[in-house]
Amino acid sequence: MKLRHLLPALIAWSALPFAAGAQSSDADGARLSLELNAAQDVGQACRLSFLITNETGRAIDKAVFETVIFDTQGSVIKLSLFDFRDLPQDRPRVRQFDLPDRPCATVGRVLINGASSCVTGGSESDLCNSTLSVTSRLEMELLG
Repeated sequence: MKLRHLLPALIAWSALPFAAGAQSSDADGARLSLELNAAQDVGQACRLSFLITNETGRAIDKAVFETVIFDTQGSVIKLSLFDFRDLPQDRPRVRQFDLPDRPCATVGRVLINGASSCVTGGSESDLCNSTLSVTSRLEMELLG
């Protein structure tokens, strides 16, 4: 008699790991990975190199991010728009941006404030904001 009452609960409970696994793999699979990969002085500028990989499942026609540069004391140096252009699905891209009249040693961190423009399938999308994941290979921190 008790087993009959427990059976529906056991069936529901046993299905939970499959549902949870499906949700987390979908969330983990859709990612726009942005890595601050290198910073080097080039002439009078600091050149920042980013490695970006679109793992969202859709091609991105245009991605422009509002980017804030901070000095080593934490003060804002510059707010700028970094145009990462088109980002094909599942293909890494390197994009470089120069900070004129700024040695790299004076840059403390970089903040990706959000996507100013993200176009997929010819229309603006929230995909670049909702799937963005940031990392840095450098002492220079990348925040997002």
